[in-house]
Amino acid sequence: MASRNFYIQLIVRVVFLALTATAMAFSLAYQWYFTMGLCALALIIQVFSLITFINSTNRKIAYFFDAIKNEDFTLRFPEGVTIESFKELNRSLNRVNGLIHEVHLQLQIREQYYQEILKQASIGIMTFNSKGHILFANPTLEQLLDYTPLNHIKQLKQVDEKLYEIFRDFKPFQRKLFQLANEREQTQLALKSSPLKLDGQELLLVVAQDIHKELDEKETESWVRLIRVLTHEIMNTITPITSISDSIIKYYRKGGKITPLEELEESQIKNTLKGLEVIKEQGGDLMDFVQSYRSLLHVPDPNKSIVKGKALLEKIDVLMSARLTEGRREFKTACSPANLEFYIDEKQISQVLINLAKNALQSVESIENGRVLIVAGTDENGSKFIDVTDNGPGIPPEVMDEIFVPFFTTKSEGTGIGLSLSKRVMQLHGGNIQVRSIPHQETVFRLTFA
Repeated sequence: MASRNFYIQLIVRVVFLALTATAMAFSLAYQWYFTMGLCALALIIQVFSLITFINSTNRKIAYFFDAIKNEDFTLRFPEGVTIESFKELNRSLNRVNGLIHEVHLQLQIREQYYQEILKQASIGIMTFNSKGHILFANPTLEQLLDYTPLNHIKQLKQVDEKLYEIFRDFKPFQRKLFQLANEREQTQLALKSSPLKLDGQELLLVVAQDIHKELDEKETESWVRLIRVLTHEIMNTITPITSISDSIIKYYRKGGKITPLEELEESQIKNTLKGLEVIKEQGGDLMDFVQSYRSLLHVPDPNKSIVKGKALLEKIDVLMSARLTEGRREFKTACSPANLEFYIDEKQISQVLINLAKNALQSVESIENGRVLIVAGTDENGSKFIDVTDNGPGIPPEVMDEIFVPFFTTKSEGTGIGLSLSKRVMQLHGGNIQVRSIPHQETVFRLTFA
């Protein structure tokens, strides 16, 4: 509406300018100098009025955008003017101003909400630009570093020189561990960086977390799991020994007195021998159990050397092919690139791969077209890995957290230390072992090397 009124007034003024110019031309042609003078004066007045009219609208729009730019939403244009086009224009500008003001308020509320979340976060958060100027640091980070306020990463020199060097040289997507010590305590910090772009400015977001508490909780949880499994295994062994011993004692003691030899029956003596054999067998199992525990605690440090990945997998292929049942299971290995090399203890890693491959073959034993695949390669971060994949029934979610606990097993046979030993070997190599499982589709054990 405002635009239409503006154009109508503009057209009317241009038409009057054209008519005045035409009259002035006729007056000049017929030498009506007085009339020509009047027309010239009218033409000047109309041109000045037209310029004022257009500039008035332009100034209003310019003032409006300047106010928006400066976040000044108090600007109001009068809506009681007599010119209808100006009235509609002023009303439209005021309405747009109100809408932008409302959106601005909503954004401010949302920003305050997010700021409060960041302030209450249990992890430290910091953003800084390429010049080292810190744009944001939440209270948790200041508390972790025991320094406030943080305005520039050079201030970290006063906390710890090495910490400053880490932040100075931080690259996007890097992870660092740093032990921060002061007169009160030691803090183990896990640092992770991510790139950001805000208003065309390249920023680096660094997240800092005190992992000491989490490590303590994990350690306690691991001890609880281990004790639970140990108790279960030991009780399974001790219970029949106790029961059989009690039965044998009843043969040779009645009413608190030792039974005379002449009163013993041949069946009792035979049962005694059988019972002692069971006790011996259970004791042997318990000794094996303790020996397994000792072997878990005394894994030797790896004797590392350069090992070609392809040759390593070919060796595993030969060793495991003998376990295959003709036509029922498939076992394959692959290495990409073909010249991939690992700096490892070949004997220890071979034992880990044999254990994983054996478990995988057992899991697909009763499955038609069972398949086990071992693949060596590098991931997107350049880390070297070896995957052991099978299409067996998988690992139930409820036991996923237990499979690396020593002596935990879901099999009727076995000590339950295979995966625990594998994890220990990978830790000694500076790597780790992870598992993901989709029941009845795919289970993957990944060995990642530093």
